[in-house]
Amino acid sequence: MNEELIEIPGVRRVSFAEAFRFWLKLGFISFGGPAGQIAMMHKELVDKRRWLGEERFLHALNYCMLLPGPEAQQLAVYIGWLMHRTWGGIVAGAFFVIPSIFILLGLSYVYAAFGHVPLVSGVLDGFKPVVVAIVVEALFKICKRAIKREVHYAIAAFAFVAIYFLHVPFPLIVLGAALVGLAGILLAPALFSQPPEKPKEKKAADADAELSLVIEDDAVQLEHTKPNRARFLITLAAGILLWLLPFAALIAWRGIDSLHVQEYRFFSISALVTFGGAYAVLAYVTQAVTTAPYNWITPTQAVDGLALAETTPGPLIMVLQFIGFMAGWNNPVDGMSPLTSGVVGALITTYTTFLPSFLFIFLGAPYIEKLRGNRTLNGALSGVTAAVVGVILNLALVFGATVILPNGSGGNVNWFAAILSIAAFVALFRFKIDVLWVVIAGGIIGFLRIFLVGN
Repeated sequence: MNEELIEIPGVRRVSFAEAFRFWLKLGFISFGGPAGQIAMMHKELVDKRRWLGEERFLHALNYCMLLPGPEAQQLAVYIGWLMHRTWGGIVAGAFFVIPSIFILLGLSYVYAAFGHVPLVSGVLDGFKPVVVAIVVEALFKICKRAIKREVHYAIAAFAFVAIYFLHVPFPLIVLGAALVGLAGILLAPALFSQPPEKPKEKKAADADAELSLVIEDDAVQLEHTKPNRARFLITLAAGILLWLLPFAALIAWRGIDSLHVQEYRFFSISALVTFGGAYAVLAYVTQAVTTAPYNWITPTQAVDGLALAETTPGPLIMVLQFIGFMAGWNNPVDGMSPLTSGVVGALITTYTTFLPSFLFIFLGAPYIEKLRGNRTLNGALSGVTAAVVGVILNLALVFGATVILPNGSGGNVNWFAAILSIAAFVALFRFKIDVLWVVIAGGIIGFLRIFLVGN
């Protein structure tokens, strides 16, 4: 492949090979969830390597925050595309995910095959309370960014009631919240518009500031970033074929009602409707796959999957690969071993989850200038982000009940889990300890508990 050099105003020339090496490295070291990964890319690309200007980085980030799916991976695709066109975006986005695919496949097999071994079970028992703390801490952070007006509290509360008590599907909640936000910004803009932000001093390592700042980008637009109708249609057609051909082949191979075809459909839909980051995605998916008509996995397995995903590099949404694996393992297709069925399910899930992320960037990024500052769009999105708070509150309660009250509300409290959850929350929220180390510490404590005192 040609090492094409793209001239970016104010940024030194970067060869394709040099960028390739960076994206490959990033895939193995991108721990810390979306905020940590975004901060890491900012530090490496803007501060250290100076491949990208501050304004261009934030410009790309603002667009990715509007999209369903993994915003950190989409940001990598955007920057790769900006620097080296389509192949640059493909390499950046693919290597952001590829290492975690293989690592999580290995962990998923160990979990499925040996999860009931006492010492392995002990490690998982240490992970689970930490996961509860992680979700609660994420709830606080997201609430801080999403709730800007009193009306947003009402939207969040209605979303929580809808999903927790009424079991309304997540896509309908998103649609309803968007309509409320849209109507509100048109009919009562004073109630729904975002209040003016106080000026902030820029800090490169401040992940929350990265997510909230909006800075005008007056850099010269590169030729390949300008909207082009022919390119748009070609990209759209390629995306449809990349989705349709594997789907048709899977139907021909396994049958239209098979588990793997159902996974292909379900995770394709979830990739298009799950706004709000990995925790909102998991709330929607957990609600669907742990209940009828799917019943693919148990709530406990969903908690375990999030714990394993927290220990691997790559986007946190990789937890969906674990769910796809366990669905195949728990429900092996005729003629397949549980392992083969699980691996096929995992790869299908990963493919359908990330394919739209590339398309969103390649199709939408050239038109980003038309979206920025659009008051009507921002009003609709404010409703969606407020609803996400209620959805994640539901996830926190479901996970907390599963871990701390394993026998239901009338059963005994798991005090080990309760105390460890509180300690993990304090470590994350108060002392800002990196999430990976908190998860590992929880696993070690769970291991030592089984090793020293037994069940």
